[in-house]
Amino acid sequence: MTSFRWFSIVFMVACSAAANAQFPPPAGQSGTTAIYKDSSAFISWASYATITRGYINIADTTVTYNGVNKATYGSYLYASGPADELVVSLGDHGSALLTFDSPIVNGPGPDFAVFENAFGDDFLELAFVEVSSDGQRFVRFPAVSLTQDTVQVSTFGTLDATKINNLAGKYRLTYGTPFDLDDIKDSTGIDLKHITHVRIVDVVGCIQSPYATFDSQGHRVNDPWPTPFDTGGFDLDAVGVIHNAAQHGGIGEQNLLSNLSMYPNPVSDYLTVALPITGCVTFRITDPAGRIFFRASLDKKNSFDLSGLPGGMYIVTFTSEGGASISKKLVKN
Repeated sequence: MTSFRWFSIVFMVACSAAANAQFPPPAGQSGTTAIYKDSSAFISWASYATITRGYINIADTTVTYNGVNKATYGSYLYASGPADELVVSLGDHGSALLTFDSPIVNGPGPDFAVFENAFGDDFLELAFVEVSSDGQRFVRFPAVSLTQDTVQVSTFGTLDATKINNLAGKYRLTYGTPFDLDDIKDSTGIDLKHITHVRIVDVVGCIQSPYATFDSQGHRVNDPWPTPFDTGGFDLDAVGVIHNAAQHGGIGEQNLLSNLSMYPNPVSDYLTVALPITGCVTFRITDPAGRIFFRASLDKKNSFDLSGLPGGMYIVTFTSEGGASISKKLVKN
């Protein structure tokens, strides 16, 4: 009986400690991890984004705003380039897939940061963050939400940043939420020295089944919901890079890759690539979702038959032997 009471007390104390765990506070407060958009820590930004819009109310898809039942605010172009407070809204469980001129790599401390447009420190809209080395297999950062999950946070309700970890949107506009690849170092099927894609996925925020989403510890993620507007869901501003292959794998190679030429563009049949660099360089052609359609190695000047490639927009990524990388857009007629 005594040992049972002792176990009960220890268990309750442990549960209480977990429930009250404190993560870094809002921007401007002591101990915060928020990174200002103009910080010299950022060496580059996402170069291209593909947006998959979610519903403005996933629980009732007949709900519309200006006649449309999905988020519509902002252009996919707003998600690339530096943080500038121009955003694209994802809607419930909507997502953004971002690519970069040079792969993100695991360096000391945080490796990239995600920017949202929260207008205060407590009205926060959250998103999961996932990364991939090939655009096919994605690994999600171990998000934690210790916000209570028994009462729905209302449309204009608030959250406590100290109960949120590894979720994008933790900080107000102009401040990025950092992500450290060390947090997923034990994951399989991913190369932390070659992160080519970052995917941002709106958490929905609804605590009702079957629409609830869960953090890495099994908690329902509760954030303002429903948001039945064209601006519904997570509002993505930018993804800033802190460590990349160009920085760690050779600036000289990166500069040489930047001078390569690829023509004609748009292309109908043969694509020519002229390369001002010696050594092993590979390239691949993917669609915006990361599916690989073509892969080859390069010499000084190369011509490739792309007549069988379906028409549309593609991303061509060139990678040097030293790890430097650059991506270019290609249109196939």
